[in-house]
Order: sequence, then C-alpha cells, then structure tokens
Amino acid sequence: MINASPFPQLVVPDTLAAGPGPGNTDHRVLQAYTGAGIADHMHPDVLRGMIECKHMLRTFMGTQNIYTFGVAGTGWSGLDCMMSAVMPGDTVVAFSNGTFSGIDALTLRIKAATRAELAEDSLDPKPASVTVIEVPHGCSVTAEIVESALAEHKPKWAFMAHWETGSGRINDIQGFSDACVRHDSMGLVDAVSSLGVEDFAIDDYPGVVGWASCPQKGLLCLPLTYAPVSFSDRYIETLRANGAYTYANHPIMEARHWGIVDNQDVEKGAYHRTHSAYAVSAFHEALRINLAEGLSRRAQDYAFHEQALREAVSAMGCEVTSNMTSLVVLNLPPSLAGREMELVQNCRADGFGIWPTLSAPVQVRIGILNLLSQSAITEIVTRFAQAMTNLGADLDINTILAGLNDHYQSRIAA
Repeated sequence: MINASPFPQLVVPDTLAAGPGPGNTDHRVLQAYTGAGIADHMHPDVLRGMIECKHMLRTFMGTQNIYTFGVAGTGWSGLDCMMSAVMPGDTVVAFSNGTFSGIDALTLRIKAATRAELAEDSLDPKPASVTVIEVPHGCSVTAEIVESALAEHKPKWAFMAHWETGSGRINDIQGFSDACVRHDSMGLVDAVSSLGVEDFAIDDYPGVVGWASCPQKGLLCLPLTYAPVSFSDRYIETLRANGAYTYANHPIMEARHWGIVDNQDVEKGAYHRTHSAYAVSAFHEALRINLAEGLSRRAQDYAFHEQALREAVSAMGCEVTSNMTSLVVLNLPPSLAGREMELVQNCRADGFGIWPTLSAPVQVRIGILNLLSQSAITEIVTRFAQAMTNLGADLDINTILAGLNDHYQSRIAA
C-alpha cells in the first residue's frame, strides 16, 4: 500500500519530564481521556461530569465561590479569563519577579490600555493607569513591597503570582491579601504553580477576588484540559457592571456551561463552547485522584522530595536559589559557570527534560511534578550528576547517592 502522505507518523519518545511543567500525567488520567466513549459535548454524562468537576474544584481550591470552574486550554486561558474584568483605564498595580509574572503584567497592560495607548505600541503598551513593580530575579515579593505600592497608588486591581516558576520563588500571599483588604484593592492571583502543590485554601485570603491556575502542573491533567479559575461575588458583580471585551473567556458566560447561572448552581449547563468529552473525563479523574490523596499529604510529599533533590545538587557544588517545593532552581559550580544552557541542552537531547530559566541570569531548573518517589528522585540525581561529569565536573556520585539514600531512610525511621 502506497503511503500518500509525504510525512512519516509522528512518534514522540519517552522523556523524563523533570522541568517546571508540564508535569508527568498519571496513567489513570490518560486512561480516562482515551476511554471516553463519546465526543458529544452536550451528552448528559458529559454535563454531569462538568457539574461534578466544579464541586470537586471547590474542595480542591478550598472555596465557597459559586463561580469556580475550568477554562478550556492552558494556564494562559485561565489567566486571560481572570484578567478579562480589567478594562481600559482601570488602575492596576502588578508585581513582577520573573518570566511568567512579567507576562501576566504585560497582559494587564494590554487590557488596561486605552485605544490611544495601544496605538502607540500595541505589543508593549505603557498605560498610565498601570504600575508594574519589578522585583529582582531570584527574590520574592514581600508583604512590605506590596503594602508600600498599594498604599501609594490605591489601585482598583492588584496582581501577584503566588509561586513564580521563572525564578522558583514563593511570594507572600498573606501579605498580598491583607494589603488588598486595607487599601480596598481587588486582588488577582496567578496560582499556576502552587495549586495542587501547596496546602492552602483560597477562601483564607479575602483580599483576593480572582484566582487562575492550570491543568498541567499541580493538577497533573495532560492532555491539555481545563485551567481552574475561581471568582468571588465582588469580582462577578464588578464584571457584570462593567463588562468585558471577550466572549470565549468571559467568566459569566463560560460558567453557564458548568451549571452556574446568576450566582446559583443549576442542574445542567447551557451551551457556551464545544467542550471535549475526553478532556472532561481526564479532568474529572485528575480531580478525583488529587482529592483522594489529599492536599496536605501531597504538600508534605513535595516538600520531602524537594529537600532530597536540593541536598543532592548542593552536594554536587550547585547553589540552590529557589524556595518552591516542586522546583529546584540552581547555579552551577564556579568551574561550570556560564555553561548552564549547554548542560540543559545536553540533558534534553538525552531524554532528560530539565529547563533553563527563560530570563537572565541563566540558571538551571529541575522539577519534580508527579515524581514523588525515591526511585524517581534517584534517577534525576544520577542523570544530572552524569551530565555535570560529562562537562568536566569532578563528582563522587557514590557519596552523593549515599546521602540521598540517608534522606529517604530518615523517613522510614521516623
């Protein structure tokens, strides 16, 4: 039989996904995706699955917010949905301390810019109503930084990333929420890297009216499915009063398909977009798995395994500058300084998917999303040590692995 296509079948080899995200998908989620028996997005079982997902999401996110649901797509889809309430001329203070909070800040500048401000530079507008507080790479956004900015500018909206994956830093969510309450600003939070990794409930932060996350990190729901979002009554009232320049990612319209109408749960959703029965099935299973494991246990596991990896790479002479529990960001030893990109490229060519930082200074990022076992961390440490050795580092891998084993034996002993 003649193959009519000039292109061979695409075969993507197995890779150890040890970067900041996407994470490694549980086989049960993949089975739910491929096992969905119907593509009809208005089938009763699909709609029932969406109704159940929104209730599981409320538990997962720790909220009573009625407007809690998933936005089809990546984390950027959820963030765009959350930021859709920001209108031209709105006053905004955004805190940026890495690549992704920087892109979030750009999104807010685009949404808050007037027609005239967009015309001046449509791809990088500088609206007078938006203030971006730049915090140096590798540093966290502190309560003091937030308080100072909100006290000075008194914005309608304030924005912060909870965990900044670009530099591996955790920002002060309590201080952010408290400052928003004091200065009557509506807080918006990028929780893409923290949801499902840290044990927290969003209702404990009343200054934050909007939250957005992603399917491919803590939730661990690839193929791309739904980006969780949650909005308070104040956010929805503001949106309803002022509108938004979107249909597809309009929070109120999007929520209708999830059985949320006029601030109430209804029996079934009304059509808004063509949802995927496959994505709904996978999302549903991912939420079930996360809730069964429990956020507290999952957060403890991340902290324990991150500490194991941190100690191992430190024993190799690396300097760890991050404080996230799903990601280690490091500088190579002085003898290899400046060769970070080379090392990362060598690892990726060998099916070991670590990442560089995407902004200066270039650092190495090693993630452990859904790699919460001694065997997985041992493989990461072994492959990273080999990559450093190939560049000329003089390492005693047996001593490093012995230290790693001691870390795991300590849990057994406890």
